[in-house]
Amino acid sequence: MKELMREIEACNICWQGLPLGPNPVLQVSPKSKIIIVGQAPGIRVHQSGIPWNDPSGDNLRNWLNVSSEEFYNPDIFGIIPMGFCYPGTGKSGDLPPRKECARTWHKKLFKQIESPELVLLVGKYAIQYYLKTKENLTETVKNFAQEDSIYFPLPHPSPRNNIWQKKNPWFKTRVIPNLQEKIREFI
Repeated sequence: MKELMREIEACNICWQGLPLGPNPVLQVSPKSKIIIVGQAPGIRVHQSGIPWNDPSGDNLRNWLNVSSEEFYNPDIFGIIPMGFCYPGTGKSGDLPPRKECARTWHKKLFKQIESPELVLLVGKYAIQYYLKTKENLTETVKNFAQEDSIYFPLPHPSPRNNIWQKKNPWFKTRVIPNLQEKIREFI
């Protein structure tokens, strides 16, 4: 795992397309029990080098009902975004994660993890990549949250998605308690 992480830290596959240059932000250990596959670091995370170190991360930790100490323990939580570096800003927020990261590194990383118990797919890019579903995000989250699967799809916890949460109150009453119960099984 150490050698693989050194390779990732030195990665420059897509450096020409990154507005702030490469700065892979991830956290993983061979013992990681819960893997969080998110989108890509935002500018604040890129600058700090700490995954989910922003309001979206605050929301995610609240959904999971975990402390920062638990969240940033790589033996508990592995954090493997779809894109490891900040992709830049588009018309309505950050650009999508670069596709090179998942294609190049995800299988290699997952092979190094001894026995992941739960994989949280956060946002549409992770959900589409891993589940290959044709359902929209809302239906996918609603349906999978009740299934006995290693995968657990979630909407992105960005404060921009507060409107989605208000339109889908079942998320807080059914999905979040189910998620928190699963998380406690593995911590």
